[in-house]
Amino acid sequence: MSANISSTAVGRIRGVPIVIASTACALLLTACSSGGTSGSSGEPNFVAGKDGTDAVPASWRVRAPDLSGKTVDGRVLDVADYRGKVVVLNVWGSWCPPCRAEAQGFETVYQDVRSQGVQFVGINTRDASPAPAMAFQRDQGITYPSFYDRSGRLLLRFQKGTLGIQSVPSTLVIDRHGRVAARAIGALDRSALLKMVQPIVGEK
Repeated sequence: MSANISSTAVGRIRGVPIVIASTACALLLTACSSGGTSGSSGEPNFVAGKDGTDAVPASWRVRAPDLSGKTVDGRVLDVADYRGKVVVLNVWGSWCPPCRAEAQGFETVYQDVRSQGVQFVGINTRDASPAPAMAFQRDQGITYPSFYDRSGRLLLRFQKGTLGIQSVPSTLVIDRHGRVAARAIGALDRSALLKMVQPIVGEK
């Protein structure tokens, strides 16, 4: 009797991490989304915009995590090298139709604002190898670098309850002081992206 109880108990205990891990992965890597709201109403420091983007007042911003690693073409990239610039982070996958829809608009905006001290950086996620990601960048004419983050390792560095990334595509704007200043979950067209980036570019 006691042996049966012990085996059942152990089975239940062993099952707990599996359930927790599966739930965590599901929350982090939700299905590719073409839009929708950010779901920020229960999170601190957000001011929700009407266009699906959220901003954080300068006095409430938190520092972005360190982001470094290999790009889709095998080079080493460290976002800290861009300190003093506004950094636009775009999370994407070559398998994601909304990512494809927004890609050329992102490149256009990058070319429009890069002379104002703005750097775009992609975070490619859930592609099985770098090859499709490289093909995506080539086909879409993307010239800015992208991390290859198949497992979402870089995404997990973002502090929960601030501006954590929860879906693909997503976009974060980091201000010149290295703090997360704005977020959008879902695809952005060129106009919406400019509206999100320009106020932060104009800050001192």
